[in-house]
Amino acid sequence: MPEPYDVITMGRIGVDIYPLQTGVPLARVETFGKFLGGSPSNVAVAAARLGRRTAVITRTGRDAFGDYLHQALGEFGVDDRWVSAVPEYPTPVTFCEIFPPDHFPLYFYRQPKAPDLEIRGEELDLDAVRAARVFWMTGTGLCAEPSRTATLTALRARAERPYSRARAETEDSRARAETGGTPVHDGTPDGRADGGDPAAGPAGSRPPEASGPPPRITVFDLDWRPMFWGEQKGGDGEAARAHYREALAHATVAVGNLDECEIATGERDPRAAAAALLAAGPELAVVKQGPGGVLAVHRDGTTAEIPPLPVDVVNGLGAGDAFGGALCHGLLAGWDTGHVMRYANAAGAIVASRLACSSAMPFPHEVEQALAEGLVAPATGDAP
Repeated sequence: MPEPYDVITMGRIGVDIYPLQTGVPLARVETFGKFLGGSPSNVAVAAARLGRRTAVITRTGRDAFGDYLHQALGEFGVDDRWVSAVPEYPTPVTFCEIFPPDHFPLYFYRQPKAPDLEIRGEELDLDAVRAARVFWMTGTGLCAEPSRTATLTALRARAERPYSRARAETEDSRARAETGGTPVHDGTPDGRADGGDPAAGPAGSRPPEASGPPPRITVFDLDWRPMFWGEQKGGDGEAARAHYREALAHATVAVGNLDECEIATGERDPRAAAAALLAAGPELAVVKQGPGGVLAVHRDGTTAEIPPLPVDVVNGLGAGDAFGGALCHGLLAGWDTGHVMRYANAAGAIVASRLACSSAMPFPHEVEQALAEGLVAPATGDAP
């Protein structure tokens, strides 16, 4: 069997048309930049930037923007073999306005229907989905058919896959052989979390990777976008919550901000939301709180509460996707929960300091520098 992917993401893709001017209403913007967009696609890019082998399952229109997205994925090192065209629908585009530090309105153009909601279960490569070390899906994938059934089909395949320790050790041995005896890893550090193992080194140094079989992780990014839910638009999300519960039963990790956690669980207090997520099935609940940092609670009782990294925000829209890619990277590395959260926080802060999303995803040395310095230095020159 081919070597499994480190990360396969599934769901939204589109073209981000972002202003190259900040603090200007969209009606007055004169120059724009074109970027690959869509949260799961950005997460795949973010993980690839950190040295992981990634692919995305999605669909585009059969048009010039669809061609552009294939090109962009290839340039970012993301495998596009499961990105297919839907002739009936155009590739979505998204505009935004940029008013730092915390106002970034989004304008989605996904009518009459986004091609990425036409992902079909019978067309999935379930062997690859089962084998992936991380499978990442989103709440938006549950908002319409046939995407909803396809997403749940992928989740069930992950849950039902027989995965023997012997096979896991074989995969680990293969990965070690490819890297001269060490696990697949780009060497990016996280720095020791408060209360962590002193052997992990000081903040900004490289924490050790866990030995043994590689983990198998299924991440549910709660990703609540009310405008995608039809009759639920502006409502209380009860219909969405039912679908979220079904997906949570198959996830090992749930990650979302306070609004998304409230939709999934009915709880808005961070600790209550984390407890409710764990009760629904996952082993790790990650509650992002913006300026309040991030709370991570594991079923084994481990808790990490990490403050944000100081940053001058330019555009906060891609920070969550950078966090997601770095979360995958740290979990695959086997770092402790505190290490993973600090590393993901740093990656998100770096992207928040930049204008773009996908092209702004950080490289390992940039995350290392932010962790070592304890802040994100302002972008200079033509940084994206």
